[in-house]
Amino acid sequence: MTASRYGFFRANALSLVFGGLFLVTLVGQAIAGTADHNARQVADGLPAVSFLDYVTSSSFGVDVMENWQSEYLQFFLYVFATVWLVQRGSSESKEPGEEGTESDEEQQVGPHADEESPTWARTGGWRTALFSRSLGLLMGVLFLLTWAASSVAGWAAYNAEQLGQRQDPVSWVGYLGEADFWNRSFQNWQSEMLAVGSMAIFAVYLRQRGSPESKPVGAAHADTGQTG
Repeated sequence: MTASRYGFFRANALSLVFGGLFLVTLVGQAIAGTADHNARQVADGLPAVSFLDYVTSSSFGVDVMENWQSEYLQFFLYVFATVWLVQRGSSESKEPGEEGTESDEEQQVGPHADEESPTWARTGGWRTALFSRSLGLLMGVLFLLTWAASSVAGWAAYNAEQLGQRQDPVSWVGYLGEADFWNRSFQNWQSEMLAVGSMAIFAVYLRQRGSPESKPVGAAHADTGQTG
């Protein structure tokens, strides 16, 4: 079925809904964060800040970037790990024995591409090689960019706290060696690893009728890679 048959919104409902939820939750975080920040300011005998001042501050920036980079790390690792690693019985996995990048025929690249295949899948050479790994590479680049942004925002927030306590600020490189930076990073990363691992194993034994993230309700626990 073509997307035009259903209309733009129905054909793109998943991305549009989650895009909307992202904006709602980001605004919610900004509002709640401003209130929390000002409560601490008042408790310390300091003046409250405006909403605009808070959302442009390093405090807000580091909280947002830390969450973003952990999400992109999760997808980067998962996209590449599922090429070579399997979980028997999980809808999130290939069948045991099917590890690897698969043949050109299975992946519909080069001479095996059809007329509706993306241009770079048909071209061959470095373009096809790059396009064949573009999803994982993009997740990796976005992780590095958001990691860098979170480190800079965290550095600024850390130095603001240092100055407020009449202590010397540190350089960006120095901040990368601080426990504060790694505590923030591992705090976010471990939750993502737990979520991905849980999804992979729970999908073996549990079902969600109608979801492509689940096997059909009647599928055997040992069936791998099936979606409902």
